[in-house]
Amino acid sequence: MTSATAADADESADATRTDRSDERARTGSDLDEDRYTRKRSVLITGCSSGIGRATALAFLDEGWTVVASSRDPADIADLAEAGCETITLDVTDPDQVTSVIERTVEETGAIDCLVNNAGYAQMGPLEDVQADDLQSQFDVNVFGPHRLTRAALPHMRAQGEGRIVNVSSINGRISVAGSGAYAASKHAMEAMSDALRVEVEPFDVDVVLIEPGPVETAFADRVDEELPESRTPDYDAIYDLFEDTQLIGGSGPLASAPEDVADAIVHAATCSEPPARYPVGPVAHYGSYARFLPDRLRDGIYGLVRKLV
Repeated sequence: MTSATAADADESADATRTDRSDERARTGSDLDEDRYTRKRSVLITGCSSGIGRATALAFLDEGWTVVASSRDPADIADLAEAGCETITLDVTDPDQVTSVIERTVEETGAIDCLVNNAGYAQMGPLEDVQADDLQSQFDVNVFGPHRLTRAALPHMRAQGEGRIVNVSSINGRISVAGSGAYAASKHAMEAMSDALRVEVEPFDVDVVLIEPGPVETAFADRVDEELPESRTPDYDAIYDLFEDTQLIGGSGPLASAPEDVADAIVHAATCSEPPARYPVGPVAHYGSYARFLPDRLRDGIYGLVRKLV
């Protein structure tokens, strides 16, 4: 190659690099401008009642574009009337998950926050919990959020920011008799969130866990529905404990309002540097310390509670 040819090649390479830099600068500028001119958007799963419904309304009050989802669109018709964009979503359906994420980005311009709230509690002594029921528990509570997170992350990385809020439970920190299946699913969510938080931090994507204790929702009614139909009589004391106390939700004196959990979720989505975890309610605050107790002492306390009840 002659010196003239080499010089021409260098100039061409420089021009190409300049064009690419200009393109990146324009793209970044466009993203920044769009970020500050459009309303921020959030996709929330499980909005048919309780925490999900309260969270959708709380984000609306903050001026966000809210995409509220549920398996049954009739359950969220009133949220559409309130101003939410509503969409049908079964978190166990991979095709629906992909479609909902793409539609959210297309219609709102981005997905600034994903709230993985959909879930239910499969309760009962583990001997009485069928393998299919345990599989279903994980499909909704663990694999569902994982599907949504995987679908949303490429968009969040491209945006240069994002927030993933996973609604866990105090059962994600401690497990007691009769809650093994549900607690296992929430422990899995906590473990995945801890790993994901570090993995996506370089892309300015934050991952936050919400850990409510008992909540005044219809969640407890679903718990009753999910208790095994075929019960081993030797575990009657455990079943009696669920029937005689409000350990999961309902009208118990230590239960939090859904709006309290919604406030924590909105704070997690809007805080510039959110903490990794938000325990909500007295049971969650004090219960989170139970994991530091010696196992024998913790088991003894549970045995005492069972005798008192």
